[in-house]
Amino acid sequence: MQPTRPPLVMGIVNVTPDSFSDGGRFLGREAALAHGRRLVAEGADILDVGGESTRPGSEPVSEAEELARVVPVIEALAAETDRPISIDTAKPAVARAAVAAGARIWNDVTALRGAPDSLEVAAELGCEVVLMHMQGEPRTMQAEPRYDDVVREVADFLAARAEAAMAAGVGREKIWLDPGVGFGKHMTRHNLPLMGRLSEIVALGFPVLLGASRKSFISALDPAARGSDERLGGSLAAAIAGAASGVAAVRVHDVRETVQALKVWDAIAQAGAA
Repeated sequence: MQPTRPPLVMGIVNVTPDSFSDGGRFLGREAALAHGRRLVAEGADILDVGGESTRPGSEPVSEAEELARVVPVIEALAAETDRPISIDTAKPAVARAAVAAGARIWNDVTALRGAPDSLEVAAELGCEVVLMHMQGEPRTMQAEPRYDDVVREVADFLAARAEAAMAAGVGREKIWLDPGVGFGKHMTRHNLPLMGRLSEIVALGFPVLLGASRKSFISALDPAARGSDERLGGSLAAAIAGAASGVAAVRVHDVRETVQALKVWDAIAQAGAA
């Protein structure tokens, strides 16, 4: 079935020195702010601000450091754009400070398992939450991920986390799901079936966020694309595949190109259905 609208585009603002694609480019407040403004101008519907890298092998940062990176950027962006801002963090204290600074979404790679009070804080804040699947933790997640049926196991996990969030007081209408492409998944054996059967995640009845932009599975399919900045074509293909499966949003580095690709895909699909 053709979705009634193309997915929203979430632009990535990494205020980090070591993110896999653009680490260090937007670490300072002014650079991150300029990047956020550029993403808005390019058509981003949401801005996702993060201060701790979750790339494979990354090391955690202190709460104080993460707060120092993200809060000034969120405050400044919230003061000049009406686009919803998402805080990409596993720390409840960072989420609380980010929401106070103007963020409206808590995007948590641990699906609110990162701290004992994560569920409680999410309910208290009343913001939208993104629950993502990750096997293991960033430092070790790509060592040897194993599944019997990756799609079923991811779907079961996400359904259980949604239930846990609702039981803690998070409204059902506030919950998003993210299958976690590239997070504790083999580049092709797990990521490709997960993306090929995204409709099974969508069928859980929550809006789904897909983050496949510039991920390494693209280079596994096209070894000539060695660097993350050489994966635009694969990123656009993944975004369109997600759109066709009914995801509600795609999290991307290349906003302008993704917005254009989704507009063209949607126009063609709508014309074919007329």
